[in-house]
Amino acid sequence: MGDRCGGHGVLVATGAWVRWAAGVDGPLWEEVRPVIEARLAAQEQGTGYGSALPGLGARWFCRARPLDLDERDGVVRAGVATLCVEYGVRDGALVACSGDQVPQEVRLRRAADGGYRVVALEEAPDGAGSAAWRRDHFGLFADPDRPDPSAQAALETAARSHFGLPPDARVTDC
Repeated sequence: MGDRCGGHGVLVATGAWVRWAAGVDGPLWEEVRPVIEARLAAQEQGTGYGSALPGLGARWFCRARPLDLDERDGVVRAGVATLCVEYGVRDGALVACSGDQVPQEVRLRRAADGGYRVVALEEAPDGAGSAAWRRDHFGLFADPDRPDPSAQAALETAARSHFGLPPDARVTDC
């Protein structure tokens, strides 16, 4: 038997409540995605190995994949799987220095200019509490850790473009 609760479908099965990921509103996602990705990249700046190597000109590039998205009373809650990679340049090659892949819950509110701004960002704790946090925030069936090859490719493309490298520039490690 299904029910609607808090914007998420709920299924009662063998006495357990299961939270289903909500559908993603495409136009809303297109509005909030760049804001989320910019916040993630800004948050990572200065935290990677590449920042210790000034000759690389390293910076972070982030991609978010929606797990669920809900707007209520002017606040958007986005459950996202994120991939952030720190890239620099050396000898005509794109250099991957550091990376982070973390599911997060982002809350956004519409700003005076009509766009959105991030008002809260939360990620799973390290260690023992991580599994419970992921289950509580994304349900049993969402897979925030599923590899996303298209995200990696998009980050490499964005980094090559940013650094003025050709589309086929090789990628090396720091």
